[in-house]
Amino acid sequence: MSRGLGINEFLFILESVRWTLLLSLIALAGGGVVGLVVALLRVAPFAPLRWLAIGYIQLFQGTPVLMQLFVTYYGLVVLLNLQVDAWTAVSLAFTLYSAAFLGEIWRGSIQAIPRPQWEAAACLSLGFVKQLWYVILPQAMRISIPPTVGFAVQLIKSTSIASIIGFVELTRAGQLMTNVTFKPMIVYPLVAALYFLLCWPLSLISQQLERRIDASLGIKRHL
Repeated sequence: MSRGLGINEFLFILESVRWTLLLSLIALAGGGVVGLVVALLRVAPFAPLRWLAIGYIQLFQGTPVLMQLFVTYYGLVVLLNLQVDAWTAVSLAFTLYSAAFLGEIWRGSIQAIPRPQWEAAACLSLGFVKQLWYVILPQAMRISIPPTVGFAVQLIKSTSIASIIGFVELTRAGQLMTNVTFKPMIVYPLVAALYFLLCWPLSLISQQLERRIDASLGIKRHL
């Protein structure tokens, strides 16, 4: 028996936004920590460390995040006899997924710093780690802000995949309300509008940051 889409159903969908945001923040925070390590390994002078980081990036960028989520949620039981709940599974899967992309974004930002900056740091008798910490990373962080914010937008939308294992975020809440109300042409446009309200401000922020950085570097934008 179906029921109408009332205030309670709307509030249920609206409240699920917090879980989408929380999962996105966890993935960005955890992925940021791991991604920074990956980025540093990618530019390390020791070749095996670079190969390790490249292998990690290729693995997680070259496979669907849906498959990664399945392996985390179902595979750990089979491989390690370790049962994890939906929260743990989605947090781990999206953290590892985010780390691969953030690591590559930040690697590109580090390598975008002109070579004379490295040479100047070396002339100050700074070792590799100190060159990164005091000279390269502060400049690379500035360059990396727009693509990082852009990836955050993609991550928020990608969290909808978590619904496949029953994790109740925005998309899953919409599915549940569709099953109850039998009004998908009302529920799903509402869900889409909520995703838009989440992502659109971040997209504007990313564009604004790009303009500011281009202006500071003397780069003219052609529309």
